[in-house]
Amino acid sequence: MSQVNLDGTPKEISTDNDSIVIKEVLIDIPGGKSLDVSGYTPTDVIKAGHIIIEETATGELKPLNVTDDEYVSLPSLHTYKGVLIATVLKSKPLASVMLSGDVNEAASPYPVPSGAKTALTHILFTQD
Repeated sequence: MSQVNLDGTPKEISTDNDSIVIKEVLIDIPGGKSLDVSGYTPTDVIKAGHIIIEETATGELKPLNVTDDEYVSLPSLHTYKGVLIATVLKSKPLASVMLSGDVNEAASPYPVPSGAKTALTHILFTQD
């Protein structure tokens, strides 16, 4: 199970885009989840609208990795789970994950993979 260290120096992050990319949340994971960020390399900040995946064997949730400003292919033995609702630090990945709602794809941090759009049937990806 993923664990988060709550000690450390406070760090300011911008959440200005959060309410623009996440238009409406209908259903989320109650209480949120700690993300497994051990393999996540792009940045120290995971922005709202980021695609979240689940490792099928363990149930661990992870941010889908990114290379060259694009999501990588879905790793084997993983499924698409949802969308990150609020920007979080990689060092404190306490995540609210949307399972049903409306995402402004035009404001998403990276282009949403077609496989995610197909798999996340309860999330509407719009171009506002």
